[in-house]
Amino acid sequence: MSKSLPYSRKDVEYDNAKFRHRSFFKVITQTLLTGNMRRECLSCSTGKFLGLLMVFGLACLMLTHANTTHSVSVGLTKDIRTNEEHKVVTDVGIRFKNLWRRAPRLPPRLSPDEKVKDPNVEEKWKARQNNVKEAFAHAWSGYKKFAMGYDELMPVSRLGVDGLGGLGATVVDALDSAMIMGLDEVVSEAGSWIESHLLERISQKGQVNLFETTIRVLGGLLSAYHLSGGDEGMNSAHKGPKPTVYLDIAKNLADHLLSAFTSSPTAIPFSDVVLRDSSAHPSPDGLSSTSEVSTLQLEFNYLSAISGDPKYSTEGMKVLAHLKTLPKVEGLVPIYISPHSGEFSGENIRLGSRGDSYYEYLLKVWLQQRAIQDGNFTYLYDMYEEAMRGVRHLLVQKSIPNELVFVGELPYGSKGSFSPKMDHLVCFLPGTLALGATKGITKEKAMKDNLLRFEDLENLKLAEDLAKTCFEMYSVTSTGLAPEIAYFHTKEYFEAGLDGGNKSSKYVNDIIIKHADRHNLLRPETVESLFVLYRITQDPKYALLDL
Repeated sequence: MSKSLPYSRKDVEYDNAKFRHRSFFKVITQTLLTGNMRRECLSCSTGKFLGLLMVFGLACLMLTHANTTHSVSVGLTKDIRTNEEHKVVTDVGIRFKNLWRRAPRLPPRLSPDEKVKDPNVEEKWKARQNNVKEAFAHAWSGYKKFAMGYDELMPVSRLGVDGLGGLGATVVDALDSAMIMGLDEVVSEAGSWIESHLLERISQKGQVNLFETTIRVLGGLLSAYHLSGGDEGMNSAHKGPKPTVYLDIAKNLADHLLSAFTSSPTAIPFSDVVLRDSSAHPSPDGLSSTSEVSTLQLEFNYLSAISGDPKYSTEGMKVLAHLKTLPKVEGLVPIYISPHSGEFSGENIRLGSRGDSYYEYLLKVWLQQRAIQDGNFTYLYDMYEEAMRGVRHLLVQKSIPNELVFVGELPYGSKGSFSPKMDHLVCFLPGTLALGATKGITKEKAMKDNLLRFEDLENLKLAEDLAKTCFEMYSVTSTGLAPEIAYFHTKEYFEAGLDGGNKSSKYVNDIIIKHADRHNLLRPETVESLFVLYRITQDPKYALLDL
């Protein structure tokens, strides 16, 4: 276990403890079978006599006592079992005393399924769900009224702008959410616009960013295809176009985007594509963001799976296969890479902007590929695991005075100084760590099936600690909105007068917010991590924000 981790193995074992009811008889028999006493006692005649005497005494006790006792799991019992050898005669009395005691019990920290359920919880959840739905409908109505067909709405001036290439990013990106919420009117409006206008836009528009267009527009079309029943080969249960409409447009768009891959001299794609002539070119500085080139594969793989055309997946996976071959620092990588040389550029290592989703997609692409396609993709999980060890060793620290766990940066590489800076983007990590620990199943099932290694428990513990920090980045401010970037008070770094403004927060002196970072871009990372942790741990505190 790395020295820099701000918690011990004992913490993880405690967090993992289970409480199970066993009969008094089972407690006695298990103690006899698992201890060293039986072997030692039976090695001499005195021991045999005392053993018979003890069995007779226990039989009498069982007739007069009916107690229920508890114990920790067998795995923990084995861990705490002593290997010391004791002298038989002198230790018999002590061992009999230990046998008489109840099995050890950890402090009463109940798992989620054992907690007393609040009868009002479901009602609270439904109320919050309706609030979200109403907020979405309100936002859509404003967008439709003032900016329909534009990428974004500027809410103050009430003007539409095309900041993402002019493909109607808000329409496409909002469609799957409307489907999930059951807002059929919105689905019909968005779907009709896509069917009527998007193909023409793709054929006529100019420069778009490969990454942004993939995750928002291509991803939105693929999500709409899936949610409208395309995977099952049936027509949409929602209003709007048939699933094949979304698929056909997705293929058309992806065909244009492929030029970013085919135009590059290496496996690393160019950052920008000109849609109208399917040409591509690098960014002005000639570099691509590491996160951007490695955050295309989920969409391209899925498109190949549903279209039957492997070309999309082939080009996308070439990137990750190439990244596998490059040198890294304990699994961590610089945030820039050159499509001309195929090599990393610079030494800046961080899990914030330009680095974040590289680590996220290593895990998620591995989970996707092992489910939908044959092949050896274990290298992706190996890269993910190595990177998370590097995160724990090089990037994890605790703030002062209240010990919030955070992930910092290495702006000048592993040999340079540590920066206690953490982007809000880093809040993707708690959900990713939890997902990687259990491989998507619940913690309870993973524990029951003995699927969690110590490293998985270590990552799950870190996930919960970081989720707490991400939550406090919101609660520490006077507005309740997290900053785009936060710094953390450490022994080496502190700036006075830059707290979040919520003086009642316990962590007001732990989190430092510079003036340039005091804005919120409505990023989803924290909410997504809380959602994933709720699904995996089944702890209602992540749904009720009672952290």
